[in-house]
Amino acid sequence: MASTDRRRVLRWRDGAATAGPDALAIEEPLEIEVDGVAVSTTMRTPGHDIELTLGWLVAEGVIAHVDDVVEAKECFELVHPDAEDTRRIVQVRTRSAEPMQPRLHATSSACGVCGADLIALTQRTRRWPLTRDDTSFDIVAVLRQPDICLEAQRGFAVSGGLHAAGLFTPSGELICLREDVGRHNAVDKVVGWALQQERLPLSGHALQVSGRASAELVHKAVLAGVPLLASVSAPTTLAVDLARECGLTLVGFVRGGSLNVYAGAERLGLTI
Repeated sequence: MASTDRRRVLRWRDGAATAGPDALAIEEPLEIEVDGVAVSTTMRTPGHDIELTLGWLVAEGVIAHVDDVVEAKECFELVHPDAEDTRRIVQVRTRSAEPMQPRLHATSSACGVCGADLIALTQRTRRWPLTRDDTSFDIVAVLRQPDICLEAQRGFAVSGGLHAAGLFTPSGELICLREDVGRHNAVDKVVGWALQQERLPLSGHALQVSGRASAELVHKAVLAGVPLLASVSAPTTLAVDLARECGLTLVGFVRGGSLNVYAGAERLGLTI
């Protein structure tokens, strides 16, 4: 499924205007139904939609193993008989005895959840305490992660408008990369892939993301059992507080041969 599409654009270069097509990242809604209940709609880049949905459900604390899922399938419905637009839906049936409540939004820095509530939510819903993961990571390998991700980002290379999340081994081997207009969606796609591959918890792995490291991404990493989260940009204060509370190694500004460690420096053989 294509992650980019073309639109006509007017370019101004060296004092002259030219018109032509430009590749842009696709952003479309995806509806999520769990056990017959519409629980969320997310704006995302098409592709790996089942992975995205399963990863999101891991972060919501609904599932933790592939056996928790009876069925996951994609459905397409015409918005109108005479229209070309279609509703894209992922329907999931779980083994849960309790129906999932609809989510009006995903947890984010704009959702109105206070820091104490998010920390309590993460602590309550996580299944794999990170304090038990004493994996050591090679700093040189972590420094290479952004460049390795960039080389694998086909959608970004074409459009310049897609974020990425990459899953790495401690030695720096990239084993899964996903792209999306939203950083959180890219992470959900990686976690959903790991669930389908029966790799959860992701003990001993590093998760590299483009852009900043928000508390939402820390929450998703913790729920997936990832011991190290690295970003090319800055973390937020709540992201740092949550990482320290949960035992996650949080690294920021991974670029140009340098990085900052905000939590869990011992996994990199450092002390603060």
